[in-house]
Amino acid sequence: MQEKAELQLGAVPEITSLRELAREENACTRCPLYENATQAVPGEGRRHARLMLVGEQPGDQEDLAGKPFVGPAGRVLDLALAEAGIPREEVFVTNAVKHFKHEMRGKRRLHKRPNAYEIERCRIWLDRERAIVKPAGIVALGATAARSLLGRPVTISKTRGRRLQLPDGAAAFVTIHPSFLLRIQDHADKERELRNFVADLRAVEVLMRETA
Repeated sequence: MQEKAELQLGAVPEITSLRELAREENACTRCPLYENATQAVPGEGRRHARLMLVGEQPGDQEDLAGKPFVGPAGRVLDLALAEAGIPREEVFVTNAVKHFKHEMRGKRRLHKRPNAYEIERCRIWLDRERAIVKPAGIVALGATAARSLLGRPVTISKTRGRRLQLPDGAAAFVTIHPSFLLRIQDHADKERELRNFVADLRAVEVLMRETA
């Protein structure tokens, strides 16, 4: 009870391991999203990965599995990473918001975008992940991730392809969320946008190698 009270008040104990961080995230009640989610979904990957990928929030399958990017968007991300020459096992993948926000449509749970309050309340966990993993580069996948990472709303089209510097020295990059590709109906348009997404990831990887 005391731990939950501390989380509600914004006080988070010092955390030094990803396992401990996952436990604290699952105890989080900083916003109401925990009430209807199955569990928090912590980040996953190499302890000291050079590259961190930040998505929006867990989806339905991620909420059930307790792992990030294991659903349809995760399969698109895996494909794009492979095309870009980035082994997924060498990066750290996570989300800006750790609980699945959704609305019921019959028996289906449909994704709802986190609002500014929810993003801000969950930002402490992304900050803790960054402090533990210490990535040299971070890719924000979509506007929600970019807002959490940069602390302000951004327009993808205006920031995409640019290298941004974070206060802790890490390089930040903004691109689309892979779920965007799932919503494109036209095959040619989808292929073009996938190539652009792969190009974004490949450019980040090249830059990371050059500055290593």
